[in-house]
Order: sequence, then structure tokens, then C-alpha cells
Amino acid sequence: MKFHREGYASLTVVVLLGALLHLLGKWLEIEWLGWLLDAAALFLLVVVLQFFRSPNRELRVDANSVISPADGKVVVIERVYEPEVLKAEAIQVSIFMSPINVHINRFPISGRISFCTYHPGKFLVAWHPKSSTENERTTVAAVHENGKQIVFRQIAGALARRICLYCKVGDNAQQGKEFGFIKFGSRVDLFLPIETEITVQINEKVIGGISQIGKF
Repeated sequence: MKFHREGYASLTVVVLLGALLHLLGKWLEIEWLGWLLDAAALFLLVVVLQFFRSPNRELRVDANSVISPADGKVVVIERVYEPEVLKAEAIQVSIFMSPINVHINRFPISGRISFCTYHPGKFLVAWHPKSSTENERTTVAAVHENGKQIVFRQIAGALARRICLYCKVGDNAQQGKEFGFIKFGSRVDLFLPIETEITVQINEKVIGGISQIGKF
């Protein structure tokens, strides 16, 4: 199990805090309080390590499939109007990422990045209906080799305070490769052509880079 580079700063803070808590327990010379402070430090360390874990995976590559961009649970499948990039009706598939999920975001298709932007915003809970238009978020679009364009959006949640995006317009997206990371709870929305055959269901758990979301 690898540790993601986005967690280095958080891990450093937690290790230093843990050392201070341990020294405080020794200084107070109260045995039960020392054990309690050590337990709190260990708990924080475990939380950070599991949140920023980067598991080794055999990624699924399939030019005719849209692969999940994130680990989590499918919370929305509906036909909507996408006004920012497509300016047309599309099928929205939203994946909620809880704090215990791996938070790496992966390209759902291979293609060329045709649009990429960042929006500052609020921090509503990730499942709030307005989170996709009012929360801090990024919007990325990629054009598939078949000419179809899909949009994927990182959305910050109530706990998330930093969205990391690693691509820009003109880059070549490689299905399954990392395009970003969201810290501490979030959501990823996909907007697919209306003729896409959706192969997941509401409340289904998906795995980034492996689970099929739909077929062209």
C-alpha cells in the first residue's frame, strides 16, 4: 500500500502533534492521561494514513467504456441539462466519496482535454442538490477518439477544503490515470452523452479505475 503525495503535509502535522501529545503526557506524569493522549495521537495517524492511501490496482482500460473516476457510491443517475460545457442534455452520474474511500480521481476515458476550469464556492454537504453548482469545484471535459465529449466535475464537500487538479487544456487523458485528488470528503459528477448505456445503479459501490459506469 502506497501513501499519496497529497498527504505528506498532513502526515507531518499529525506526527508532530502526536510527539507533542506524548511529551505532554510524560510531563504531566498522570499515567491514564498519558495513555489517552497516546491513543488520540495513534487514532489521528491511522485516519490520515487510511485517507491518503494509494492502493496498487490493475486498472481497466476499455476504449468503449466509461470507467469510474472515483471510489464511492453512485448517488445520482438522471437526465439533466449541462450548461457549462456541453450546453445540451446529458446523463449525469454522481459518485459520493466518504472519508473512508480512496480519494484519488482518475480519467474515465482516454482523449484530449478540451476544457478545464476551477470555481471557488461554498462547502455544502456533497449530496446537497446545489453542491454541483455552488460548491468549490473543478470542471474538466475530454473528447474521446469517437468524437464524443464528456464532462467530469470534482466537487468539494462540507469537510473538503482543497481540490487538486493535475491536468490542463490540450493534455492527453489516459483512462485510469490520475487527474486529481480531493481532501476529506467529496463528490465527482460525470455528464455523458444521452445515448450512453449506463451500467451502474443507484447506491451501487464503484471503484475508481476499475468499475464500468457506462458504454458508448
